[in-house]
Amino acid sequence: MSRYTKEKKEHALGLMSPPQNLPTAEVSRRTGISEPTLYGWRNQARATGRAVPGDGSNAEDWSAQDKFAVVVETMGLAEAELAEYCRRKGLYVEQIERWREACLQANAGGTERVSATALAEERRRSRGLEKELRRKEKALAETAALLVLSRKLEALWNKGEDA
Repeated sequence: MSRYTKEKKEHALGLMSPPQNLPTAEVSRRTGISEPTLYGWRNQARATGRAVPGDGSNAEDWSAQDKFAVVVETMGLAEAELAEYCRRKGLYVEQIERWREACLQANAGGTERVSATALAEERRRSRGLEKELRRKEKALAETAALLVLSRKLEALWNKGEDA
């Protein structure tokens, strides 16, 4: 059993969450709870999808994980509920809309990813084409050398006939 009450834990997490968004060190100083305990609680809260930056940073500087947590928390909220959520958390509706759009864009790119087997197949094909290109370049160089030699030989024979 933890030596801290559930209320004390929620109070500390509330201080690390928006709108206070206090650094973990400051919360530790105010509450007397050790920083490692606060970090553990913060990680547990993040694992459940709660936005707990706990670093005192501006909302735009939050990690992608914390921004995503806010997007998930606000996904089903109506306009009035979203505005209330933003007032409570010290955020702007526009920020959440940008974050939501960024999440959607990131997920849209995931469907276009190339599988590992397709990538390996393309590499094999590329190596084969490069090998064929080198072979043809060598053949072309050999043909060019033979052409030069045949012209020189023809020039020598034509000189011999003139004499």
